[in-house]
Amino acid sequence: MKKNSIAQDKINEWAVDPALFVREVFGAEPQEWQIEALRSIATGDRVAIKSGHGIGKTTTLAWLIFWWLSTRIPAKVAITANTASQLSDVLWSELGAWHQKMKFKSLAAQFEIKSDKVSLKGTSDSFAVARTSSKDRPEALQGFHSENMMFLIDEASGVFDKVFEVARGALSTPGSKVVMTGNPTRTTGYFYDAFHGAAESWHRMTVPSTRGEYVSDTFVAEMARDYGENSNAYRVRVLGEFPTSDEDAVIARGIIEAAVRRDVEESEGAPIVWGLDPARYGGDRTALCKRKGNAVIDITSWRNLDLMETAGRIKSEYDAATWDRRPVEVLVDSIGLGAGLVDRLRELGLPVRGVNVSESPSVADRFLRLRDELWWAARDWFEARDCSLIDNDVLVNELALPLYSFSSAGKIKIEGKDETKKRYGGKSPDLADAFILTFASSAAMAAGSGRWVSWNKPIEYRSVGIV
Repeated sequence: MKKNSIAQDKINEWAVDPALFVREVFGAEPQEWQIEALRSIATGDRVAIKSGHGIGKTTTLAWLIFWWLSTRIPAKVAITANTASQLSDVLWSELGAWHQKMKFKSLAAQFEIKSDKVSLKGTSDSFAVARTSSKDRPEALQGFHSENMMFLIDEASGVFDKVFEVARGALSTPGSKVVMTGNPTRTTGYFYDAFHGAAESWHRMTVPSTRGEYVSDTFVAEMARDYGENSNAYRVRVLGEFPTSDEDAVIARGIIEAAVRRDVEESEGAPIVWGLDPARYGGDRTALCKRKGNAVIDITSWRNLDLMETAGRIKSEYDAATWDRRPVEVLVDSIGLGAGLVDRLRELGLPVRGVNVSESPSVADRFLRLRDELWWAARDWFEARDCSLIDNDVLVNELALPLYSFSSAGKIKIEGKDETKKRYGGKSPDLADAFILTFASSAAMAAGSGRWVSWNKPIEYRSVGIV
């Protein structure tokens, strides 16, 4: 910052009062929780903020970046999140918007904003840089040094623990500030520990959506109606609290949400498979999930279609796909309505197979039914932490719902669909069921073993392919 651009005493005043900086530089009035957070960051070195949705945390992070670079020389800010889109599409967009709102044009002119970096002109040692963190790139926060160093970790629940381990030295540098924000989706990890085992080292804040001045009452009411005030979805997305327990959930919400928009490449050479969970009339939906190896590439659903209409819709989807995006198998739940749908889709020339999820599993000494085995295969897919899920809140919530237990013989048992519906406000987890059907693919096994598949033979459940 050039000293002659703004009086030094004003810069010194801003340096200890970021809320004043926001008011005078941007002409904005911070919310009550933002004032608390800004003051905590100004006076402390370790701040962790867990929150519900829509409270304005991205705005707060943008303010912090400009405040730090405007009031200190040299100064560096290292920013990371678990997805590139969270940084480029969300935070960097917010930075650009607030840069335009700066009331001091001489101050605004000092900043140069590029796709992943904000620099202070005329210096080489004052900048903010964005780096996506991942299991394969744990060095996101490593190698930064400055006498005025700030680390910002957004969506901290989704950041791999290894990233924090690699950056431990940098994060513990005397005088550096570390700010973690995010929805508390996971009951393990560095972010969780900041509120539990390592709580004494952090200034901790919990900001429910109801404290956000711009969060609509409609959002809160809809979350309560759709998921229930006692659900983990409501706890995480509205109350800003960690899930009550992941121990009995088949798939922990944290690893599901971490997979949303994760920056991974689609598995090369993996076949595309579709899972189809059909319904007819009433509240249930017909759901179609498309997966290519480690990536869910599409999920969609329809209501109130009869068998022929459903068959026509699937045929249209198939015909509209380019040759390299067509499925090698369409796996259909063949119980009830599905049996007729399988026959019709086969007549239409689609590579369709019926899957009876109530049949015996391939690993009979571990699971009670095929459905249990398929859910566990999906769990393994997520726990590998190299997969990508499309951004669909309904799918995420449905995947996190089912619980599991053990039979008297020690076999894994996933709760029945009717049980899940009761806890889901009477709604059927149709999207999740379509997703798990993709793990019944014998085409996946064939691709891995060098065999090909004859479409007219029944599925052989000697093993469940996980691609």
